[in-house]
Amino acid sequence: MKLKTRLAVAFLTITIVPLLLFYAAVMALSSYQAQAFQKEYGLTERIDLFSGNSLQVFNRLTSRAQQDIREEIEKSPDLYEDKTYLDQVNARLKENYAYLIVRKGDGIIYWGGDGGAVDQNLCRQLLEFNAMGEDLEGGIYLDGESQHLIKQIDFNFTDDVPGSVFIVSNVGDLIPEVKSMVQELLLVGISILVAAGILLVIWVYRSILGPLNKLQEATKKIRDGNLEFTLDVEADDEIGQLCSDFEEMRLRLKENAEEKLQYDKESKELISNISHDLKTPITAIKGYVEGILDGVASSPEKLDKYIRTIYNKANDMDRLIDELTFYSKIDTNRIPYTYSKINVAQYFRDCVEEVGLDMEARGIELGYFNYVDEDVLIIADAEQMKRVINNIISNSVKYLDKKKGIINIRIKDVGDFIQVEIEDNGKGIAAKDLPNIFDRFYRTDSSRNSSQGGSGIGLSIVRKIIEDHGGRIWATSKEGIGTEIHFVLRKYQEVIQDE
Repeated sequence: MKLKTRLAVAFLTITIVPLLLFYAAVMALSSYQAQAFQKEYGLTERIDLFSGNSLQVFNRLTSRAQQDIREEIEKSPDLYEDKTYLDQVNARLKENYAYLIVRKGDGIIYWGGDGGAVDQNLCRQLLEFNAMGEDLEGGIYLDGESQHLIKQIDFNFTDDVPGSVFIVSNVGDLIPEVKSMVQELLLVGISILVAAGILLVIWVYRSILGPLNKLQEATKKIRDGNLEFTLDVEADDEIGQLCSDFEEMRLRLKENAEEKLQYDKESKELISNISHDLKTPITAIKGYVEGILDGVASSPEKLDKYIRTIYNKANDMDRLIDELTFYSKIDTNRIPYTYSKINVAQYFRDCVEEVGLDMEARGIELGYFNYVDEDVLIIADAEQMKRVINNIISNSVKYLDKKKGIINIRIKDVGDFIQVEIEDNGKGIAAKDLPNIFDRFYRTDSSRNSSQGGSGIGLSIVRKIIEDHGGRIWATSKEGIGTEIHFVLRKYQEVIQDE
């Protein structure tokens, strides 16, 4: 649920929902109290205590008493001069929140109101005998300092003196049932608001504050350098997305930290390898130079051999330094490429001739087999492709363990690509190590033992150059038999546009 949706739900929870619950509570409580009210006072008609029409309530409370008084007056009007009897009638009326006033002629002969003192102001507002021409069934409403509902019953005493019986209800007062209902409604309303508030706080805490607390804890852990944790927040809102992005950031930071550690380790290994590989030819050069200075190379043939050896060792050092320089360009992704159209057959023929003399001097048989047409072209950097061939052959030479070393180079046509295969009869590579030989600094005991020398970055340079040319490289090998390095490059094809 989105955050703005949660806010809308929170608004509804704190406003609409309590109102609906309060309305339902009012309806239920009003219905219950009305039924109880009817039962308590023996009413047959339904009373709506919550309607605000107090006149209706008081009218119906005294309607039966009004009927009884009318019937008694018709039988014996003089009873309404008997104070004892009037006190009994007044007591019954007070049970229904009313009281009795009896007037004979122009004077009040009975007052049943509280306090015993006659309210002269109220008396002056009472209607004259037979003022409306008939009894007031519904009563009249007097609105003064206090509101009264008055029912008037006119009759004649036995001595023909006109008289009136008044049933007075103070409608300004609330009957106990209504007071109780109001108090209960107030309590229910407060309870609903408190419950809605508590539920809303719990919901907000779990859906918003909970994830934020987890996010804060995760931030502190990263601040302290701890990346070994997981921020797990199952939410599909903006905060959940924020936590998801934070977790992704943590994983990348952890990945970068691990890569840095690996890079530092590889850099140390590279320095160690380079130091070892530089020390070997330097030691050899020093030894041969000392032999020349000491006169060990006494004959021209021996001197020539010494000088050639020194020259070869110097070339090895130059090649090693060049490889290290190129590695730094790979690491910063700044390899300079100069692409051009290259004739495949001619280019690889020249490469084989160039390395052939060195292979012959080492006593290694070099075979070259071209299976592509003479007009096949590729787009490549000639210098960098030469580096690829030299690195692969150098790696093969390094691990030749047979008495008669053999290296074969085959150029094949495979549709839209040309495939180059460089095969040797060296010691081979174990199956478990084969997928990793193009990784930087990767060495194996069987195929790339550090005792053989090398920086461990030659084949990784090869893969980088081939992939930058849009090609692919892989290896196959059998231990004790030899290794084949394969790579493919896309042919160059002229695009003929319609005129």
